[in-house]
Amino acid sequence: MKYVICNADEGDPGAYMDRSLLEGNPHRVLEGMLIGAYAMGAREGYMYVRDEYPLAVKHVTLAIEELRRLGLIGPNILGTGFDFEIRIAKGAGAFVCGEETALIASIEGRVGEPRQRPPFPTVRGLFGKPTCINNVETWGNVPLIIDKGADWFAGIGTEGSKGTKIFSLVGKINNTGLVEVPMGITLREIIFDIGGGIPGDRAFKAVQTGGPSGGCLPKEMLDLPIDYQSLAQAGSIMGSGGMIVMDEKTCMVDIAKYYLNFLRDESCGKCVSCREGTQRMWEIVKKISDGKATMEDIAVLEQLAGAVKDASLCGLGQTAANPVLSTLKYFRSEYEKHVVEKRCPAMVCKEIVSSPCQYICPIGQEASTYIALIAQKKFAEAYEVIRKDNPLPSVCGRVCSRACESVCRAGEIGEPISIRGLKRFVMDWAKAKGLDSPVRFPVTRAEKVVIIGAGPAGLTAGYYLARKGYPVRIFEALPVPGGMLAVTIPGHRLPKDILSEDINFIMESGVSIKTHMALGKDFTLDDLHNQGYKAVFIATGAHKPIEIGVPGEEAEGVLQALEYLKDVHLKRPVELGRRVVVIGGGNSAVDAARVALRNKSVGKVAILYRRTRKEMPAYPEEVEAALDEGVKVEFLTAPTWVATKDGRVTGVRCQRMKLGEKDESGRPKPVPIEGSEFLVAADTLILALSERAYTPYLKESDGLTLS
Repeated sequence: MKYVICNADEGDPGAYMDRSLLEGNPHRVLEGMLIGAYAMGAREGYMYVRDEYPLAVKHVTLAIEELRRLGLIGPNILGTGFDFEIRIAKGAGAFVCGEETALIASIEGRVGEPRQRPPFPTVRGLFGKPTCINNVETWGNVPLIIDKGADWFAGIGTEGSKGTKIFSLVGKINNTGLVEVPMGITLREIIFDIGGGIPGDRAFKAVQTGGPSGGCLPKEMLDLPIDYQSLAQAGSIMGSGGMIVMDEKTCMVDIAKYYLNFLRDESCGKCVSCREGTQRMWEIVKKISDGKATMEDIAVLEQLAGAVKDASLCGLGQTAANPVLSTLKYFRSEYEKHVVEKRCPAMVCKEIVSSPCQYICPIGQEASTYIALIAQKKFAEAYEVIRKDNPLPSVCGRVCSRACESVCRAGEIGEPISIRGLKRFVMDWAKAKGLDSPVRFPVTRAEKVVIIGAGPAGLTAGYYLARKGYPVRIFEALPVPGGMLAVTIPGHRLPKDILSEDINFIMESGVSIKTHMALGKDFTLDDLHNQGYKAVFIATGAHKPIEIGVPGEEAEGVLQALEYLKDVHLKRPVELGRRVVVIGGGNSAVDAARVALRNKSVGKVAILYRRTRKEMPAYPEEVEAALDEGVKVEFLTAPTWVATKDGRVTGVRCQRMKLGEKDESGRPKPVPIEGSEFLVAADTLILALSERAYTPYLKESDGLTLS
């Protein structure tokens, strides 16, 4: 006696490939079982399907009855003397019954627990007899291979993985559903070409293949070909075909915890490594997500995961560690942030995340608290909350990047709360009422601290140190304190009197500032140590311009945006032509364009940006204001070279772009349109691309490591 079994026990959350095939075309699967049974001489077959799939059970039952009525199931099929019966066995939903020996035990009426192999089911399977057990897709492919030939099937896929595979594409993806693709297709093609990318222009973060016990693969592996060997080498599995896409709002520690919680519940308990190991792994990961773990816990977790993988009896235990091992391999920094900094970058882990607006704020401003106080018209109390943590509140009320508003819960159903605007309102109200008076902090510490750079970072650090009782001095290279706030942000965005009020507040609190003091020119780090300073905080900023990388950018008349804005603020002479072109799409580009337009010698100003307005990193209200003032913005335009005459700029050769596929950041890539080149006339070209840190004042002997 021999048996054939179809394993339709689909237990992965979010996976419904088998259900779709059994509901839509059960005859194809039954035909495959019939052919297999005839080839190996099996007399009985079982379709093991979940009781949770009533429509699949109904359709398979109807198909079996139809086959029996037509003489394709039963005794003496088509007069060949071959007898074959197929029965339906309904599973109770235990995930472990996806393992073949546990499934066989369930059909026999025993507890669904796996057993040691060998002997394998082909030797001793159902009721102790030789058994061939395969999944729904395998049986469903048999009739196609018989009909079209083995060469046809072998022509699809890769060398080691032939044919196609049905995936259940779910999660943070635009087009969810089932997709059947050839083996060897890349993750990128499935997620971005077929799945349509990530909703809401968010960045792709990871994809988990293989269901709860699969691995999480990062964006660096988007070009990985999908086959059994490649996935195994990457630390994941094919599994039943589940594919869960995750975006930047997904916490990988939370993902590992979620799947471990599922797997510990589904463990049959037969082997101690799986029964106890999954429970202990879950406890450690929960401890990490709660912000209560140590670095030693991460090491123990990694060691334990390897032990569970190596020592477990069946596939459930052997793969249960994959979510942990893969996230540790590719996203270890997230685990370390939870442990060391007690922070969840995705703002998911509730035990260590306060309100999202406060959590994402670089200084932890209690936005939700002062918003509630403002709603109750308790403006004085709201002022106290703002002032408690923020030494530059009036500045932040005008030019803060508003990270808080980007995660505001109200923004999920409409417009986010105008948190920055409310801060500005409270500070203006407090000043009008005479409440914003500084308190000089007493010096209680002997250790002197020096800060290099009086920009926002240096000013903030100085204020906090003074509040702790340290004597603090700030050295600033420019003639005025404030850094880029003072010399690059135009007055129409940040009035200078407002900035001065915040800086004076910090100085009157006990911070000393000395201008015209440049590190490497007026003093060295050794000088500071010799003067008795016990600590040095370097806050010189990142304002070294990045070159555009096109021929001619060194020509006369080509300016850098930050240098241009600095010269204007410091009232240095700047020569601009009638036609000004700005390249870039950030705030510095828009600021440079609007400031240039205010110059009497300038007739017109244009901004060239290689994407669309939607992708511009500049604040939308600033872009709108620039357009209202008469700045022309050429979208989907990229420079190719700078036209010159006698060494001076005369224009910019440009090329039209179109938006291509989205990259891992969630933004579509600009793609050049051939034959679309054109010339933009310009007397002055201002480059506003990006900046980087510039540290020529640091010597190797200083012993500082730069990342």
